[in-house]
Amino acid sequence: MTAKLIQGYEVVIGFETHTQLATRSKIFSRASTAFGAEPNTQACAVDLALPGTLPVMNREAVACAIKLGLALGSHIAPESIFARKNYFYPDLPKGYQISQFEIPVVQGGEVSFYLGNEKKTVRLVRAHLEEDAGKSLHEDSSLGGGGQSGIDLNRAGTPLLEIVTEPDIRSSEEAVAYAKELHKIVTWIGICDGNMQEGSFRCDANVSVRKPGQPLGTRREIKNLNSFKSMQQAIDYEIRWQIEEIEDGRAIQQATVLFDPDTGETRAMRTKEDAADYRYFPDPDLPPLRIAAPWIDDIKAQMPELPRAMAARFVQQYGLPEYDATTLTQSQAMAAYFEDAAKGCGQPKLASNWVMGEISRRLNAEEIGVEQAKVHSAQLAALIGRINDGTISNNAARQVFEALWSGEGHDVDAVIEAKGLKQMNDSGALEKIIDEVIAANAANVEQYKAGKDKAFNALVGQVMKASKGKANPQQVNDLLKAKLA
Repeated sequence: MTAKLIQGYEVVIGFETHTQLATRSKIFSRASTAFGAEPNTQACAVDLALPGTLPVMNREAVACAIKLGLALGSHIAPESIFARKNYFYPDLPKGYQISQFEIPVVQGGEVSFYLGNEKKTVRLVRAHLEEDAGKSLHEDSSLGGGGQSGIDLNRAGTPLLEIVTEPDIRSSEEAVAYAKELHKIVTWIGICDGNMQEGSFRCDANVSVRKPGQPLGTRREIKNLNSFKSMQQAIDYEIRWQIEEIEDGRAIQQATVLFDPDTGETRAMRTKEDAADYRYFPDPDLPPLRIAAPWIDDIKAQMPELPRAMAARFVQQYGLPEYDATTLTQSQAMAAYFEDAAKGCGQPKLASNWVMGEISRRLNAEEIGVEQAKVHSAQLAALIGRINDGTISNNAARQVFEALWSGEGHDVDAVIEAKGLKQMNDSGALEKIIDEVIAANAANVEQYKAGKDKAFNALVGQVMKASKGKANPQQVNDLLKAKLA
């Protein structure tokens, strides 16, 4: 499909995502990775780069890399190399970062997702293991602080997987959809908690623009995008800025930029370095990382069903539309909730409608996960069962749901009885009401016979009103049509 053009320019975006791995200790030391500790209380001698200390590889971090490679259809290198990435910054105690350069552990692969009804695929270049740096803390003198800066090395040595894409993304909407899909995958397979506010999932977007058919433009890297909203705003601003600069006759300079959510603008932080600036060379303190095939097979056997495979199964097993299946597999918890409800009521499409509709609406309104849903999957299954067997109407079901969610009751049948919501399924009693409505609404009857459908709806409304809402709407329609025929 032809890429969407903005003011005659094609947008080209590549992504680098730093995924903090869910290990209890750091990648080359035994120090804790727990979030929120007092500054510099979780930095051991290795993290501080004290003389004589040596890094020791964390096996669980490698297992996380293998899981990602399996999930994304990548090649897992049987041997990879750690390198020293040299640069000087106050929060980098060693003066270099241990990373991977020429031979990363995960190579290739792809991430597929839907943007509307269109399937998109972003190719991956690599995913490599590396350690995180520390964090610089700055006091704001304008707010009464001393204007000083401090260094917290708790993050130093935290294990990361940096996931790098080809420049396959063509809009901010695609970028956000890709990031959300990747976020879903890394949390689904359990290698990252995905907490963007705590820095567990940090995205850098390399953005450039060009005229169609021209070589790639000069890119600017937007660093540390920590929310999907900021991601789209930052990329959109950067695209507009670059186009305006080019149209005004100015060349784009390669740079690293930061996004300010208060102003909605990006601002240059420093000129962008190339690989040569970092003077990469193999780390002499770490031997090559060798991964044996049996280890990969063991991890593969323990992997959960992946979201795309589960969505395909939902389509085949439950007859769901692909949109439903994709939506329901946004998280393992949501998928499990749906499956429990669908199996309990035997009506998977109805279960899907309720989970994507009323359940999701309540979860979003209260900003909670499906694990905290106040109507359990078994209760939803029972509720759908009562709709399906004609005990209650859809309108009554919403009343029952409201009572369950607010804690007025826990048993579906008990709530139905307590609120008197059972439908009138006695055809004799219903026929009597219909006869009375027809007799009392001769004008509507004549209009219906003259071909006015609105008159029929008015008669249905009168029957429902006379039955105090307890009549089965479908039964009312069938009996009324039969009488008027």
